[in-house]
Amino acid sequence: MRWIILSLVIVVTGCSTVPATFTPAEPIPANEFSHRLLSRVLDAHVSNGVVDYPAIQLDDRLPAYLAQLDRVDPNAFVTRDERLAFWINVYNAFAIKGILDHYSPVSYVGRYRYFIGRDYRVGGAGINLYDLERQVLIKQFQEPRIHFAIVCASTSCPKLQAWVYEPDQLERQLDRVAREFINDPTRNRFDRAQKVASLSMIFKWFDDDFTRAAGSVLAYIARYVNDPELFQDLTRVEYRIEYLDYDWSLNGIPPKEPSHAGQS
Repeated sequence: MRWIILSLVIVVTGCSTVPATFTPAEPIPANEFSHRLLSRVLDAHVSNGVVDYPAIQLDDRLPAYLAQLDRVDPNAFVTRDERLAFWINVYNAFAIKGILDHYSPVSYVGRYRYFIGRDYRVGGAGINLYDLERQVLIKQFQEPRIHFAIVCASTSCPKLQAWVYEPDQLERQLDRVAREFINDPTRNRFDRAQKVASLSMIFKWFDDDFTRAAGSVLAYIARYVNDPELFQDLTRVEYRIEYLDYDWSLNGIPPKEPSHAGQS
């Protein structure tokens, strides 16, 4: 999701593989599709953002959920909130699956393989995490709060929640994760005496999204800060912005290595 060189790689490869239409085999009607299986996986194996990947490896509900994704047409969901909630949950499920398949965004090469080099199945078509984020979530929905909801399995990412995004709760859920991320001192810090904002790299990488929504990154952040005095500062006083190093280490317990028993 977040990197320096991948944009260059995209220019070089010129590849965007987001399908305009989906033709799933053995389709599940959109009104019969449910995120219940993913919800149960997250509830059982995620605690305060820490993911127990070895436990998920043993949980048959994730592969069952992923199999269902390949049978539903994402364009068949009627409302914007249905489609947005669907794609956020899909992103987080695929990000988990990538880790279980022993892809890792820790290194530059690993980020290419994790975000671009691996396709996942949805609606009978393949899509990678990069295109899902850039071409679907950002381009189609223009909703900056998605940056606090999708989780790329890294420590500096937003916390993976132990629940799924639901269309009828989406506004409340997105506000909740935006406020949680912005007020988390491990991700954003504000020195009111020195007028310095030390921000997550997410605000640098996706500056355009936040600026388009609020006029500036700090104006956007001010919408969600809990401290009323900081709110007054951010809306009235100029702050110098610094960006914190991004910690790409895994956001949980590493999955078990594949067994090579019986192999020569």
